[in-house]
Formats: sequence, C-alpha cells, structure tokens
Amino acid sequence: MKRGRMWSLPALMMGLHERVAQDLRLSRELIGHSPGMGEASQNVWIKLFENYLPERYRAQSATVVDSKGEFSDQIDVVIYDRQYSPFLLHADGQLVIPVEAVYAVFESKQEMLGHFVRYAQEKVASVRKLHRTSVEVTTISGSFVKKPQPILGGYLALEAQYEKSLTGVLVDTLKKDQELGRLDLGCIAALGTFGCGGADSTTATLDKHAATSFLLELMSRLQGCGTVPAIDYRSYAKWLRDEEPAA
Repeated sequence: MKRGRMWSLPALMMGLHERVAQDLRLSRELIGHSPGMGEASQNVWIKLFENYLPERYRAQSATVVDSKGEFSDQIDVVIYDRQYSPFLLHADGQLVIPVEAVYAVFESKQEMLGHFVRYAQEKVASVRKLHRTSVEVTTISGSFVKKPQPILGGYLALEAQYEKSLTGVLVDTLKKDQELGRLDLGCIAALGTFGCGGADSTTATLDKHAATSFLLELMSRLQGCGTVPAIDYRSYAKWLRDEEPAA
C-alpha cells in the first residue's frame, strides 16, 4: 500500500508567499513602463487584492458617496462588497460606490513618506464621516437591522528609503490621528507592515514576507467585519426627483 503524500504546512505557506511575491514583483516591474507612477502603484495592489481576496470582495479606485449626497475624496483602493451591495454608479468613467458597500479604504504610494501618511489619514476620514443607512432584513433567525461595521483604513507603499521610515516616521505619524483618520493596518512591501500584529494599529514590524503577512491580516480583519449593512435603496432613489430629499 502506497503511503499518502507527505504534506508540509510551512512549505505550503511559503508557496503562497512566493506566488504573492512574484505577482507583486511582476506588477512593480511594469511601473517603469507606466506614464503615471501613482496610478500604477495603486493598480499593483488592486490586482493583488483581486487575485487573492475571497470572491465576495472587490477592489477598485473610486469615490464614495452617501445617501445625503456627500462625497469622499478620490480613494486609491476601495475594498467593497459585491455580493449584497451590487449597486454601483459611474460618472465620466469613474466608479462611485455607496458607502454602505465599503469595507476598507487605502491610500497607495510608490514610497512611504510622512506627508503621504498624513494625506492618507485625511482621505480615510473623508469616507468614515459619510452617513450609512441600514434597513431591516429577514433571515431564518428573524428580522434585524445590522449596525454598520467600522470601515478599515490603511496605507500601502512599495518602497521605503530606510528602516526608520517604518519604525520611526510612520509610527510617529500614525499616533497623531486615532480618530476618523485612524489607519488600522498597512504594508510597505519592501520593508514590513503596521497594525498586523494585534489590536495596536501603531505597531510596525520589519517583515521579509510583508505583502503576504499583510494579505492574511487583511482577510482576518475583513472576516471580523461580517457583512455590510443592507443599503436603503429608497434613500438613494429620492435623488431621481428634481427636488433634494429631506434630511
């Protein structure tokens, strides 16, 4: 009788990392042929998320809107629900996503610099301050109204000039905004991660497997978010009238 194949979980996990690293490396190499460094950088992460996140999630560059007609800043990477919130809008070729569908938002840059992180905090805050609806849904356990989950915020970069950029400059900047602009987690692919070692979003870690560690932590955080709230479509339908809807 032949013995079954000898599996090794460490080997399987390293295989996952090698695939992620290869995908990231190939995408980064294409940046040199791109006319827009910023757009190319965000597309690296969008492609990575589209390849590795579960099917219920989508990742795109987009603006976020609420039912009161307020808009966020343009967001480099929005992770949103496609299973329960298929309602998307388009304007001049740009995607506009109702805030109820949003799980996470990220600012993406080629490099990690302090003023880029502060800019990311402002962008994340522009999404979190939007109004989210939630209507009653019926399940096998009865009817309920889901409380909207916290929207995750983060920062993504491919490079950093020094180790101190991660463990010093980044951490110092993160601590200065723990309110609407709080950044929960992020990755500097060539150096390490932050917010991936527990509840403290300001903990930075040097990690040679940074991108894979970050992806696994992000998936864990998304699991913890549960499902997005059931969007109140009628609150958006009011904007089909000529008059503005009542507050």
